[in-house]
Amino acid sequence: MNRQWWHYAIIAAGGLLAAMVTVVGLAAALIYPSLPSLETLTDYRPKMPLRVYSEEGGLLAEFGEERRSVVHLHEVPMTLRQAILAAEDDRFYQHGGIDTMGVLRAAVSNVVSGGVKEGASTITMQVARNFFLSSEKTMRRKLNEALLAIKIEHALSKDEIFELYINQIYLGQRAYGFAAAAQTYFGKPIGQIDIAEAAMLAGLPKAPSAYNPVVNPARAKSRQLYVLRRMHELGYINAAQYAKAKEQRLQIKGPARMYGAGANHLAEMVRQYVYQRYGEQIYASGMRVYTTVRLVEQKAAEDAVRAGVVQFNRRRGYPGPEAQVRLPAEAEERAHAIANALRREEVNGLLPAVVTAIERKRIKARLRDGEEIVLPESELQFAKATLSPRTPAAKRLQVGSLIRVVQLAPGQPWQLTYLPQVEAALVAISPADGAIRALVGGFDFARNQYNHVTQAWRQPGSAFKPFVYSAALERGITPATVFDDAPIEIDPAETGDQLWDPKNYDGTMDGPITVRTALTKSKNLVSIRLLQATGIEAAQAHAQRFGFTPGRIPPYLTMALGAGEVTPLQLATAYAVFANGGRLPRPHFMTRVTDKDGRLLEKFAAQAAEPVLDPRNAFVMTTMLQDVVRRGTAAAATSLGRGDLAGKTGTTNDHRDTWFAGYNPDRVAVSWMGYDQPKPMGRGETGGLATLPVWMHYMKVALRGVPERAYPMPDGVVTINVAPDTGVPDPDGLPEYFFQEYAPAALPAIDLWGMHVP
Repeated sequence: MNRQWWHYAIIAAGGLLAAMVTVVGLAAALIYPSLPSLETLTDYRPKMPLRVYSEEGGLLAEFGEERRSVVHLHEVPMTLRQAILAAEDDRFYQHGGIDTMGVLRAAVSNVVSGGVKEGASTITMQVARNFFLSSEKTMRRKLNEALLAIKIEHALSKDEIFELYINQIYLGQRAYGFAAAAQTYFGKPIGQIDIAEAAMLAGLPKAPSAYNPVVNPARAKSRQLYVLRRMHELGYINAAQYAKAKEQRLQIKGPARMYGAGANHLAEMVRQYVYQRYGEQIYASGMRVYTTVRLVEQKAAEDAVRAGVVQFNRRRGYPGPEAQVRLPAEAEERAHAIANALRREEVNGLLPAVVTAIERKRIKARLRDGEEIVLPESELQFAKATLSPRTPAAKRLQVGSLIRVVQLAPGQPWQLTYLPQVEAALVAISPADGAIRALVGGFDFARNQYNHVTQAWRQPGSAFKPFVYSAALERGITPATVFDDAPIEIDPAETGDQLWDPKNYDGTMDGPITVRTALTKSKNLVSIRLLQATGIEAAQAHAQRFGFTPGRIPPYLTMALGAGEVTPLQLATAYAVFANGGRLPRPHFMTRVTDKDGRLLEKFAAQAAEPVLDPRNAFVMTTMLQDVVRRGTAAAATSLGRGDLAGKTGTTNDHRDTWFAGYNPDRVAVSWMGYDQPKPMGRGETGGLATLPVWMHYMKVALRGVPERAYPMPDGVVTINVAPDTGVPDPDGLPEYFFQEYAPAALPAIDLWGMHVP
């Protein structure tokens, strides 16, 4: 019976094919002369997005309606070409644009299935459709497609047609062409695609939405297995390659992780500039912008900010899962429920996952791509409060909970985490010329486009103290000058507000101490007395030399504790003056703009750094800021094993902002953390705890392989041994640095503003 049925099906298909040939023959004479010109193909000029690159040429971002990267056929790996042929048109190099055998095969399949289940579009026909026709399913459109395919085959070689297809076809996620898809889904150039990845990409043209591995990983895997089987059947891969590719777990990047680094805030700065300069054409002309960012440093900065925020969240405790998912007992329904729940977006490496088991010493969870991960016993302790039966059901950690997990580095254990409310930023510049080497403007650009590096005006807290101390050096105060670390009340006239009874951040007082010790320990009471001795107006004018905005630094004693407002980029530029021997660099982030063919449109040269500070002042301040790192509030940074690091922590009132600003001769970096709507971050959250680790994480990478460098002592600086507690010259004391004209002599002590001047 089955054999007879197939016999009739083949006869019917043959009759259908004969009828189609007759219709085509009659219509061709009428339609062929009116077919569109092939100039679009022979002079191929696709829409190309604006691309933003790092200094060394790594792709950072793209802007445009279509993600596309045009490649030549010889640049496409043979395995990918074979995968495409296996999936779409294995007789491409044999037929003349219309595959009659494929048409017959599809016709038989459709007759057998009782509907239109299988098409017979060749690669050439798909090129015709993509360039000239709509996707409507009508007989006339199909006939035009076939005739155009014949016309294309007469005008172009097979390799030229295949190259057009590879560059033009839509593959989901705004990716046009296989080069763009390789970057989008796997975060790598097309030349690095392996067999398993090639099969996944080759499965996309049939239905980019249905087989998208980002949103439909299970269906994408099924399609990939089909392509691999076809490759094996056609002899493109051997049995061992087939078996290995089937089992290989693919690392799907998706838009959030498609580039080597996600410098989204800096890329937006670039986009705004070139849009104002060149207009709408930037989104389709293939313009390229090269920045000063270094890929390795940018990635390190992003990793540092992510780790810092995750650790801050852990100190706050676990608030519970995002949602609860009902998991059916039946396996297929259960998998479908999990897949639906995991459609939520990844947020800067914080992946959605569904808890599948909670055991005595571990938690099991499933990721979007189907991977089962294990969270260690430490995560049970972290979530202990939410495991209690007394916890409200919505916030109870249980099987079916929708959670967030993060792996801070390859090989590290998975951690339980949650979406943060706090924001963080980091910017790093070269002190010599102001080139921005890394910029992270916030935790996640997709959630918050506000650039905290350039736009956020925040109180710097104690991170501003070095500029007050620098002003004091110019007034004759030295690192050995002694001030009383004792209670003080400030008249409202000197605060601009009300009676002020300031305290040290840790509540302790040490009595008379030197200026060096006061800065090392970040003593608030001494800093206020130091500003009184220096003069508020003099200190404010001095701060302006570092690039601070005058109106943002109020002329009151609260300036001593950083009550003004700065941006992280301003603070980094200001600290660069110390690192750069007294010269103020001008921050910049672009080096050149070219067209799609590399022709130079615009070039940016770094401006010469401006001398704004006595080199002696910069040197002496650096020696004091080195002590902050060696034995002060930033002593944790000694773990980096370098002697050329200097910097200052910063924490504002009620722990609303935390900072660390630090440098060596090659790099200045500033890290910040706080809420967009300022509020306390929590008891104990200081610059040393919250933001110094972020800075250290970045600098460890940025300075890897960079030789340690000493700061040359300028002319006019002398070294005299002094007693560290009193600042009095003492042959058995420690070396201290002085401006030559302010070096101590055998003079009696003078009491001035509660200080002892040796």
